[in-house]
Amino acid sequence: MLNRFCRMLMAAGALGLLAACATAPEPVAPPQPELPPEVAAHYAGLQDGGFEVPAVPSRYLSDRNIRREVDYWTDEKPGTIIVDPWQRFLYYVQPGNRAIRYAVAVGDQGRAFSGTAHIPYSRDWPSWIPTQNMIREFPEQYAHLSGGMEGGLMNPLGARALYLHKGNRDTYYRIHGTTDMGSIGNATSAGCIRMFHQDVIELETLVRSGARVVVLTEEESGKGTTSPAQGV
Repeated sequence: MLNRFCRMLMAAGALGLLAACATAPEPVAPPQPELPPEVAAHYAGLQDGGFEVPAVPSRYLSDRNIRREVDYWTDEKPGTIIVDPWQRFLYYVQPGNRAIRYAVAVGDQGRAFSGTAHIPYSRDWPSWIPTQNMIREFPEQYAHLSGGMEGGLMNPLGARALYLHKGNRDTYYRIHGTTDMGSIGNATSAGCIRMFHQDVIELETLVRSGARVVVLTEEESGKGTTSPAQGV
């Protein structure tokens, strides 16, 4: 009887030891929201210029961040780009009070310019040179890049850069890609107007040399998004 009792205690102890050694189950990540097929296709990974552009994870593709065609009322001609740095949208004007709307990230430089400009040229996978101010203020980060950085996925300008000029003068204002996908739709501390790679690649195919660009002031933010008839 005593031996049977001892065996029961030993068995119970062994079960307890096994339970203590068992690892807790890994927490299950919440499923990514399912995207409409056309959205998933637009933001899928792609090969471009010898580089493999990664897909945009669905967690960054909120309803406000995805490329979409919207109503837009403006006197600007189709083919014009209108940037609203304060609402963080870029509009490519189309006929019939419509526009393609892209979400953007806007840095300090993106809020420092307003008015009109034009795009004389764009570049695929452009090189990049930090400004003298950047090198002076952050030498440990930028001094070694004073000779320039070749185009590529790690380049701050990303897959495309559209260069804005006013007359014959470079404004140093750029519309460009970014690898920092989480920044899209947000205000950031640095940079001009950043877009998802997939969006800026598409935009660059639409834009013609000499295209007009209008950058709204804070007071003009939201202009064009409501019908003039609503104000009557």
